[in-house]
Amino acid sequence: MAMATSPHSLLLQNPNTQFLKNPKIPFTTIPMTSTRLTTTTTTLNPNKAISVKCSATTTHIQDRPPAQPQSQDRVFNFAAGPANLPENVLLKAQSELYNWRGSGMSVMEMSHRGKEFLSIIQKAEADLRTLLNIPPEYSVLFLQGGATTQFAAIPLNLCKPDDKVDYVVTGSWGDKAFKEAQKYSQPKVIWSGKSEKYTKISAFEELEQSPDAKYLHICANETIHGVEFKTYPTPKNGLLIADMSSNFCSKPVDVSKFGIIYAGAQKNVGPSGVTVVIIRKDLIGNAQEITPVMLDFKIHDENKSLYNTPPCYGIYMCGLVFEDLLEQGGLGEIEKKNKRKADLLYNAIDESKGFYRCPVEKSVRSLMNVPFTLEKSELEAEFVKEAAKEKMVQLKGHRSVGGMRASIYNAMPLAGVEKLVAFMKDFQAKHA
Repeated sequence: MAMATSPHSLLLQNPNTQFLKNPKIPFTTIPMTSTRLTTTTTTLNPNKAISVKCSATTTHIQDRPPAQPQSQDRVFNFAAGPANLPENVLLKAQSELYNWRGSGMSVMEMSHRGKEFLSIIQKAEADLRTLLNIPPEYSVLFLQGGATTQFAAIPLNLCKPDDKVDYVVTGSWGDKAFKEAQKYSQPKVIWSGKSEKYTKISAFEELEQSPDAKYLHICANETIHGVEFKTYPTPKNGLLIADMSSNFCSKPVDVSKFGIIYAGAQKNVGPSGVTVVIIRKDLIGNAQEITPVMLDFKIHDENKSLYNTPPCYGIYMCGLVFEDLLEQGGLGEIEKKNKRKADLLYNAIDESKGFYRCPVEKSVRSLMNVPFTLEKSELEAEFVKEAAKEKMVQLKGHRSVGGMRASIYNAMPLAGVEKLVAFMKDFQAKHA
């Protein structure tokens, strides 16, 4: 006998969508599996639970969902951040939203000091350590306030007010970091790309580093201008500090070359609200007296990122992304995928005979953020509008530079870049 239609049967038929479409449906802890369900029913009493017999494998709903093709009701999101997340991560988070792994509560309801959340944050840290091969002499902190808060926290923790520090400014974010450091130290811009509209990076041997600088600060990838360090400078006497917000976990990095790596999560590894700080332990404990408690690395390190209530759900989501990156083969494999996507898009721009133009010097073009303009600037608004009709969104460039920008982070599938390139060629054919 076929099962009569009810909210419960709809949930069983499509557990990944019915819960969100009708949030009144109780998302029960039925042991869903990756294979078919066989059911037997009698006349249904709406006041009684449905009797279900399961014949399936032992792959339960909390396991990682299989890779999904791009859903028909989702767009290709080229936003610079917050950015798209892997679909299988979103589906897993959806399946665990109501009742996390039999705990009887959502991650959003958990005490940050309870055993359930402790297992989440500890696994997230362990997986991140594996991904980046983080040495044991480094601490990993999950903080709040975005990378922008670290513009102040870093000089406050590493410097005295009269200490000199060096900044290489390759874009807007490096410039903002320098300006914030002026409040708490004596920073010096030893190179800036501003005069050339942030389209290149100086040769490292040309950098005139201060001999007594406490650290050298860089922004590893400038989200707005699309400029990325492919290798890293070596400080003469200090530490190398890097804001890696927009290329964090997009490729392998030798953490041991840095004193601090910090990154907002909302580009590559999670939703907005989480900031990851990887810091060498011997740099902790020297904060200026004026340092607010929430900016003191020692406080957060001693309390294992739990001094106050952390962004629990954001950390959970980061943990799911770290799992996903490991299951894809680690950051070496991720870098290969990112290079393939970037090459496809840059080649389309370079082979357009000037219809599209990328201003960034080829040797430092970002794998993550691809800015470009049209030869006929009056067509740019139409380009963005027409692309949106084809379910490709957030392609308008940053307000400070104009043009277009395609952010193609880890979670952007190759199919998204292929569709964009095909659209660009069609648009050129219509308007060239």
